[in-house]
Amino acid sequence: MKTHWHIMVVDDEEVMRESLAAWLREDGYCVDTAVSGSEAIASARKQEYAIYFIDLKMPGGIDGIETMMEIRKIHYEASIIIVTAYATVDTAITAMKEGAQEYIVKPCNPEEISLLVGRIIKVKNLQRENTILRKKLTRQYSFHDIISKSPKMMAIFELVKDVASLRSTVLIQGESGTGKELIARAIHFSGDRAREPFIGVSCAALAETLLESELFGHEKGSFTGATSQRRGKFEMADGGTIFLDEIGDISTKLQMDLLRVLQERKFYRVGGMEEIEVDVRVIAATNNDLDQAVRDGRFRDDLFYRLNVINIHIPPLRERREDIPLLAHHFVERISHELGKDIRDIGEGGLKILMNQDWPGNVRELENAIERAIVTCKARMLTEEDFAFLNNNGNHNPEKKNWSVPMNMTLEEAESRIIGATLHRTHGNIKEAALILGIDRSTLYDKIKRYKLPRE
Repeated sequence: MKTHWHIMVVDDEEVMRESLAAWLREDGYCVDTAVSGSEAIASARKQEYAIYFIDLKMPGGIDGIETMMEIRKIHYEASIIIVTAYATVDTAITAMKEGAQEYIVKPCNPEEISLLVGRIIKVKNLQRENTILRKKLTRQYSFHDIISKSPKMMAIFELVKDVASLRSTVLIQGESGTGKELIARAIHFSGDRAREPFIGVSCAALAETLLESELFGHEKGSFTGATSQRRGKFEMADGGTIFLDEIGDISTKLQMDLLRVLQERKFYRVGGMEEIEVDVRVIAATNNDLDQAVRDGRFRDDLFYRLNVINIHIPPLRERREDIPLLAHHFVERISHELGKDIRDIGEGGLKILMNQDWPGNVRELENAIERAIVTCKARMLTEEDFAFLNNNGNHNPEKKNWSVPMNMTLEEAESRIIGATLHRTHGNIKEAALILGIDRSTLYDKIKRYKLPRE
């Protein structure tokens, strides 16, 4: 299927240009030609070419190196081969430094050209297969908009499926940005109530009186500004699910009101005399330590036990680093589409920076960082330069800031400890540990064997 691959030959010399194009067409490729760098750049804006053969010296004010640099801004992944009749070491170094994949000297040998193009296309085919496989993996590890291959998260997905159709209350705990509302939605939309309303309420966003009215509704004239009767969130969620986010921040009075609703499934609107009965499943979430809040007397123990029938604790992103590449690729695909930017991937350097962050804001912070990188990115791939702001932010982990090499520790001892800590951090994942350490996997295996380190 070579005709799927488009190649551009750029040369002001007609014999050379047409000969090279003819050889490539005989090999089955779809080939276009251009007589100048300007014409090639204009064509590149209309058509994506996998490979460019560009003559180094061309008249018209723009040479081969400048042409290559402009094309790389348009098609970052294109392979560019510089062709010249005036080969020098300096021009070869300049061409390769600016991003040329190969540098060949005229006159060209048709067999060598065929082998060179075949080798490049083979790599591109592998890259394309890799992209397809990665998308399949994203779908495989996707559960109701939640993407993870962490064993801890997989266990949560199974629990969500098991409890989805039950009426029992659920308490979801986890740090900010871990996706508590996504889990709540997954429970609702996996169960028998999926066709009924899912109503979310942020308990920390409203003052006590406003939250009471928001949850239970009010009657006309019950307080200043209550010009008409209004249904509360519990009534609106009848038959479905109400999600009470930041439940640890509600007042003592509201804790008592909620306890009554959970026990009797009945309540009164603010200022109302009519008792209202609802069939609502309650899912609550908090980033506070409710156990401690109960011990401190800040949260009612009877309400805690009512809410905590099914407990789900979402681990922070730093405890499931294997999800970072998966999430990063997903966010690049989604956000670049939403922003209308043609960003296709994250380079190895950029991914390494993401893996080395502690992400105290968890998945939400990772998503924001990728959006910021996409907004400022000028190419088609995110590199370490696009994530330089993360390095400027410094390390979030105070333990690392204060870390220093102990007295009398040898270089081997330090290396052994660093590798051991990285393996522990990645739960024994060799690929991720090697990426973080900046070494290849075979080297890491050798060092694990040499230092007799456990994999986990």
